[in-house]
Amino acid sequence: MAEQGKGKKPAPGKGRGQDRPAQPKRPAAGRTPARATGTGAGRTPTKATRPRAEKFDVDSDVEKSGLAQFFAPVAGFGVTMSTLFRPVVTEQYPFEKKPTAPRYHGRHQLNRHPDGLEKCIGCELCAWACPADAIYVEAGNNTPEAQYSPGERYGKVYQINYLRCIFCGLCIEACPTRALTMTNDFELAGTTREKMIFEKDTLLAPIRSGMLAAPHPMVSGLSDGDYYRGDVTGPTTAQVAWVEERRPDDESLSSAAAAATRGTGGDEK
Repeated sequence: MAEQGKGKKPAPGKGRGQDRPAQPKRPAAGRTPARATGTGAGRTPTKATRPRAEKFDVDSDVEKSGLAQFFAPVAGFGVTMSTLFRPVVTEQYPFEKKPTAPRYHGRHQLNRHPDGLEKCIGCELCAWACPADAIYVEAGNNTPEAQYSPGERYGKVYQINYLRCIFCGLCIEACPTRALTMTNDFELAGTTREKMIFEKDTLLAPIRSGMLAAPHPMVSGLSDGDYYRGDVTGPTTAQVAWVEERRPDDESLSSAAAAATRGTGGDEK
């Protein structure tokens, strides 16, 4: 019988139980398995391993707090004493205003030609160059009875929102006629949001002595290119006569007429 079963393989799960390791027995109900033994395993911290509580010395702590309270004002006055002998840099603003740099980026200004015509041609390049979208320009067409700038167009509507403006100066670089520049005026505070949107009448440069307020015709015989090249130095007698006929109460007539009479204007070629 032993020889007959010598070449047969044992059935699955049978005949190999002796070679398998014994599985651990499950603990009886109500018992927990014992923890593994080893160095420090399952041991409670002894008195030597517990953190030692610091002793609280009432007298020393009170003494330290008293010294801290005594020297706290001295430490605060140390900052005052360190700056006591430094040069005074306080400005009595607004009674004493500190002068700004010549190329300071302040409030914008729309410039005029020497005869009083506006330099802005309404091209809107400043609005396109503005990274903060703070400029709005709406162009209008010049007519023989309403000539505000040399050429065909002028800036009919011009607005700058100073709540958005970052004073980067990119609009100044984009202007092809040098119509837009930046002044040294930095007092731009307002009480409402509407007051921080500057209109064209606020941005337009004032009429200087010898200028003739627009609208009025261009200097006869000259083109807009002659204006941009600086060939016009002031109003002519023909321009003064044109304004006298249509706006006899214009405040700029007296100084413009005197400048044209002295021959400082751009006389006709």
